[in-house]
Amino acid sequence: MPLFSPTPLTLPELAAALRSRDALRLPPAAETSIQACYDYLHQRLAHAPDQPIYGLNTGFGSLHNVPIPAADRVQLQANLVMSHACGTGAEVPTELVRRMLLLKVQSLSYGHSGVAVATAKRLLDYFNRDVWPVVYEQGSLGASGDLAPLAHLCLPLLGLGEVNYQGYRLAASDVNGLFGWEPLALQAKEGLALLNGTQFMLAYATEALERTQRLLDAADVIGALSVEAFGAHAQPFAAPLHRVRPHAGQVRVAERLRALLAGSELQARDRYALQDPYSFRCQPQVHGASRDAVAYVAQTVETECNSVTDNPIIFPEEDLILSGGNFHGQPLALALDHLALAVAELGSISERRTYQLISGQRGLPAFLVAEPGLNSGLMIPQYTAAGIVSQNKQLCTPASADSITSSNGQEDHVSMGANAATKARRVVENVEQILGIELLTAVQALDLRRPHRSSPALEAVAAAFREVVTFAARDRVLAPDLHRAAQFVREYSWH
Repeated sequence: MPLFSPTPLTLPELAAALRSRDALRLPPAAETSIQACYDYLHQRLAHAPDQPIYGLNTGFGSLHNVPIPAADRVQLQANLVMSHACGTGAEVPTELVRRMLLLKVQSLSYGHSGVAVATAKRLLDYFNRDVWPVVYEQGSLGASGDLAPLAHLCLPLLGLGEVNYQGYRLAASDVNGLFGWEPLALQAKEGLALLNGTQFMLAYATEALERTQRLLDAADVIGALSVEAFGAHAQPFAAPLHRVRPHAGQVRVAERLRALLAGSELQARDRYALQDPYSFRCQPQVHGASRDAVAYVAQTVETECNSVTDNPIIFPEEDLILSGGNFHGQPLALALDHLALAVAELGSISERRTYQLISGQRGLPAFLVAEPGLNSGLMIPQYTAAGIVSQNKQLCTPASADSITSSNGQEDHVSMGANAATKARRVVENVEQILGIELLTAVQALDLRRPHRSSPALEAVAAAFREVVTFAARDRVLAPDLHRAAQFVREYSWH
């Protein structure tokens, strides 16, 4: 697996590394690159100690013109980490902190950041020992990278901050002592290399993408179940229609829907109307457009996984130390805003299918229950879905359209990519529940079509769902069913 190596890291390989419980190690080639960069940097400083190099012998941000004496440069790096640990809000979930650690080491492993090998190895020690620094969601502007979240991630290197370990929240110094890890004295550039970077945004982006790939597959299957339950046509999925508008996602969804509906007894029956509502008929166009958008996001995110995003960046072989803007999160900010829109549309069209299914049409009882009136049936799950869809519309306001000047005007355009990241994750969570509500509704309606059967593929999904949520013959407390349905969407194998 090409972690920490010159071979590009793919998103599936990243996911596999995170699932694996094997310890990760820096390969010799990565250690060599990191050490060569570190040696070059310190030789350069020794030969020209007074030549200004941003963040090594100068202050930070708008303080870049303030020279720092050689005797204070180790303290400068420690001060940077401490002063920038200004996170607030909710605590970042441990599964995302794991990603931050791994992705930060991946970026450092290319040997352009000037850190010591021991620093990269200590971050891997935390990863391998399940020691998760306490990081907070709020505090990053998405340029100069994710400063506040990464400061909290790296505080334990200094013996500061807190960590989560074996279910307990502990002082980092105590856990360091447990493993015999001495606090690190960060050398020139190390604090800056650790804090500059996009690993907070990137961690959220990679996790959201993994969950979105599952949602894309789930939406097609659940949409096909709704087609069957509503008595809708399969004709809109016919290959010739999509051959003349050959968007890749649209073609793929239509092909998938045809396969899912193959062998359906319900499709052989007379249809209820000449044309069906758009939410059934236009699934290839809507789901497909989301697939195409997600493909762009995945390409952007994978590129970022293989990037060096701190500043300045060191090129030992070319004898260069260059200040630039690779920490700027705009590529991720735009992609994450796009991801939120693409996922939200899966939820928007899903809620419309749910609405149609409970509306008492096409031989189905109102709200899919016997004795409507005495029983409200599945009336209110649709309300829940509608409320979540509305929230998604609010969350889809693009964070990347905003910028606030900081650092006395030196940092005068920022990406707000961290906000794009956290709200994109919320949209993904919301759509998992929206699709769960549609699944609950579609399987209920399908049961009301008995004894007629759907296709073998869809009957298998319905049977698996009935293992966790039973038919609602009369009113009952539905919240547990909704929660189980969302979990089913997250965990079922939709391929």
